[in-house]
Amino acid sequence: MSYTPPYKITANAVNLIAEISEKVGMLTAFSENPLHIELRKKNRIKTIHSSLAIENNSLTIDQITAIIEGKRVLGSPKEIQEVKNAVQAYDLLMELNPYKEKDLLKAHSLMMTDLVSTSGVYRKTGVGIFNGKDVIHVAPPAQRVPLLMSELFEWLKKSKEHPLIKSCVFHYEFEYIHPFEDGNGRTGRLWQTVILKKWKPVFAWLPVETLVKKNQKAYYNALNVSDENADSTVFIEFMLNLINDTISDILEKQSEEKFSVKFSVKFSVNQKKILSALKNNPYITQTELSEIIGISEKSINANMKKLQKSDIIRRIGADKNGYWEVLF
Repeated sequence: MSYTPPYKITANAVNLIAEISEKVGMLTAFSENPLHIELRKKNRIKTIHSSLAIENNSLTIDQITAIIEGKRVLGSPKEIQEVKNAVQAYDLLMELNPYKEKDLLKAHSLMMTDLVSTSGVYRKTGVGIFNGKDVIHVAPPAQRVPLLMSELFEWLKKSKEHPLIKSCVFHYEFEYIHPFEDGNGRTGRLWQTVILKKWKPVFAWLPVETLVKKNQKAYYNALNVSDENADSTVFIEFMLNLINDTISDILEKQSEEKFSVKFSVKFSVNQKKILSALKNNPYITQTELSEIIGISEKSINANMKKLQKSDIIRRIGADKNGYWEVLF
């Protein structure tokens, strides 16, 4: 192998890989349930919305849904085109081969059609990344891009690292090279998903982009720190944490949904907060719950009685020394 990107596998990264791998097994069984086709569709829309919002697209989830359904939407023609392009690219997700450079170029071509004149073609000019007026990253010279991308794909094919590590390293290296005139962010994030879905198809519908958007400042900071350190260790850990959090959120919602269906109940916002707090600390008191959730102890007590009556929680032991058990 002619080129190996610089990075370290930390103990924290190893632990995160173990956690993610365990949760992915649980998630895979969940995702095979035909009842969750609608959820996968919603997650795909969230992914497209978040990835484009990172690039300053102002269209809402409702507007993006309407575009996908073929409805007329009032908005910037450029932003509407961005959505249409992203939908086409993500629709092709399962067919894209993460190890084929021509597939990456095809994905970029789809993502940037009618937005730039060089879609699907590596840049011929120099580029820099700015924060306001400040240059925070100068990408390698354009003449080096074809070789750098070829070496990166060669490493991706031959590396024996865990797919989670490879996907994060590729994502960082891709953004560092910045191979296209425009569309590097959305294409790099897409390609990490392409690599991960090759490992576990369930990643094709996980909305990791949503947490990237929520943690956008930290995302760019992880890229910048990795630039300064001349290796992608910090970025690897950042992305592994996001992936882990994304799966945890879905599994928690899955548990709530299963119980809602089973007992024909829908949890209120406060009840969800109570259940989450009880899972984190079964010994928590109603006074502490009141402080955390921001409602009166009387309301806490009333909500918990409803949850007990529905057999969603139960008290184990005495009032003083006992604890709460969440039954799902």
